[in-house]
Amino acid sequence: MEDHINEIEETNIPTNEVKTSNIVTKNNNQQIVGAIVLAGVLIAGAILLKGNGGPSVGTITNNGAPVADNGTLKISSEDKFLGNKNAKVTLVMYEDFQCPFCGKFDRESEQMVRNTYVADGRVKFVYRDFAFLGPESIKAAEAARCAGDQGKFWEYHDYLFSHQNGENQGNFADPKLKSFAVGLGLNASIFDLCLDGNKYTKAVSDETTEGGSIGVRGTPKGFILKNDKIVDTIDGAIPLATVTAKLDAALK
Repeated sequence: MEDHINEIEETNIPTNEVKTSNIVTKNNNQQIVGAIVLAGVLIAGAILLKGNGGPSVGTITNNGAPVADNGTLKISSEDKFLGNKNAKVTLVMYEDFQCPFCGKFDRESEQMVRNTYVADGRVKFVYRDFAFLGPESIKAAEAARCAGDQGKFWEYHDYLFSHQNGENQGNFADPKLKSFAVGLGLNASIFDLCLDGNKYTKAVSDETTEGGSIGVRGTPKGFILKNDKIVDTIDGAIPLATVTAKLDAALK
């Protein structure tokens, strides 16, 4: 990416994995992105992390569900999830569809977690947007939600991660996103109306800002919850063995 300023690294994440940048933009859409990221970073900077990294935030909300000041993270009815809704453990992942490390995490860890821990009911998997890498990240996140209107959020989610090709180079521009929908058998007219009408622009923006407010500074970033309490985190594209060890510990 070009025109980076104020690059920030998460200190407990390998530097070759996750970085967050404020982006100098040249058009209105990109200015919106910069504002989202800046707001997230400014809010995150005001948060005091405590204990094992759980947030101390008070009145911040996630999709309308309050985040308490005791290291809890509430799941709301608006969250996109897979698995048993009453699972003992929940894994909440904040990701960006253009992020190459999210793609790596999806291929090497996330799919396996979904096919085992989620499939057998032990873990509920929640996806949340942290669309911070530019306009195509925002549009890709909107497109996945539009696919969700037709019952294919997860198919579209997986397709995006398996078809990454650089950042903001046109691979997730509107024409491509619409062609992906056709390839997945979606009703093109309904999908196009959703995407062109910016139906989910605010929802993606809000979720990204909320992620920043609870300490998300790069992707992939995950929170492992037990009874809504944060018991561990996923920081970067960590190996599957590390992810499963963290989940096993939470399940005990």
